[in-house]
Amino acid sequence: MLSFTFPGQGSQRAGMGRPWVDHPSWEVVEEASNYVDRDLGELLLDAPMDVLTQTSNAQLATFVMSMVVLDAVERLGLFPAACAGHSLGEYSALVASGALSLPDGLALVVERGLAMQEAADAEPGTMAALLGISDEDADAACRRAESDVWVANYNAPGQVVIAGTLEGIAAASEAAKTLGARKVLPIPVSGAFHTQLMLPARARLRKVIESVEFHAPEIPVVANVDARVHTDASEWPGLLSSQLCSPVRWRHTLETLAGRGASLLVELGPGGVLTGLVRRSVPDVKGVSVAVPDDLDKLIDAIAGADEWAASHPGEQGEHLYTSERVVVAPAPGVFEPDPALVALETSALAEATASTNQTPAGTPAARLMVGDRVGTVGLTDVRTPFDGLLVRWLAVRGERVVEGQPVAWVRSKGS
Repeated sequence: MLSFTFPGQGSQRAGMGRPWVDHPSWEVVEEASNYVDRDLGELLLDAPMDVLTQTSNAQLATFVMSMVVLDAVERLGLFPAACAGHSLGEYSALVASGALSLPDGLALVVERGLAMQEAADAEPGTMAALLGISDEDADAACRRAESDVWVANYNAPGQVVIAGTLEGIAAASEAAKTLGARKVLPIPVSGAFHTQLMLPARARLRKVIESVEFHAPEIPVVANVDARVHTDASEWPGLLSSQLCSPVRWRHTLETLAGRGASLLVELGPGGVLTGLVRRSVPDVKGVSVAVPDDLDKLIDAIAGADEWAASHPGEQGEHLYTSERVVVAPAPGVFEPDPALVALETSALAEATASTNQTPAGTPAARLMVGDRVGTVGLTDVRTPFDGLLVRWLAVRGERVVEGQPVAWVRSKGS
């Protein structure tokens, strides 16, 4: 089963947008620039690292880069079964799931970066990674410091990030060494993120959170604060607000995704840190990073390999058998019309299933599709599926005006 993850602040790199300039998905940068009234292309192409490391710039640049990569993957017709994002990446996951629109996601990310920068300027702090230490001992090291320092990220077994004042980090680092930490690596940031020192940022961000519209996620999203899936739109404002001052439970998030049947975790955005954490936290799950266009071919190869393995090992994973969720996208802009034969078949199958059960069944598949089958038209252009599988449901309705690359149908392909 395919799941998407999205990186947070610290993954940004100078010039990270350059490989994408000639890709069709670069139009996301232009769209986002219009929403925030800023030349984001310059930020992604020409900004030096000292500019990109500023919290307000780092978060915006990382978020937009993840949106470019997401768009490119969606153009391949790939559709995840679940999403999650590390810290800032949670906003990317919510946009990917349909819980937030791109404009609202941008508005929140811009305000979050500014609010966290302001809080860090008012109360300077920093962060450090503790390697080779348990979660419990990392927490104990913070308590022994008798200062303002807390666990900020539970990233993987033996890898915990702490955050606090300079004095607190120094004291907790020494305590961690006495408790068996193999290494203590300072993280070059100016704020104690995901701690009580971010309370002023939380108050400022909450005002903007209240002004945007949340929707029920179309794809399950696992939250940072409790590593649980939340499908109720009304829960996400509080979760995002709490996230600023709560530790990121990333190891637990990966375990939740694996427990839901994830067999391939795809990191969408700059860097590849989260992919490395997959190997440490859930070694039975494969991780793939998509950061540049060339990585798209690696992703297709990884999916094909997983499909072939599942087909050759029937029944070995039970409910965890690899399932690829994919979408058929519009090849051109125009008005979408579903194929009448598929609509008729879907209606017939639904009526037959209803008659036999005396109730309307959920998720009755409409048809089995083969590569090249027509699923509809956009204007005078045929929309054909590049995948074999079952037509799960329509993602565009008859007469809807769609843009190029917009998903119109959801197809499920399962090894058999």
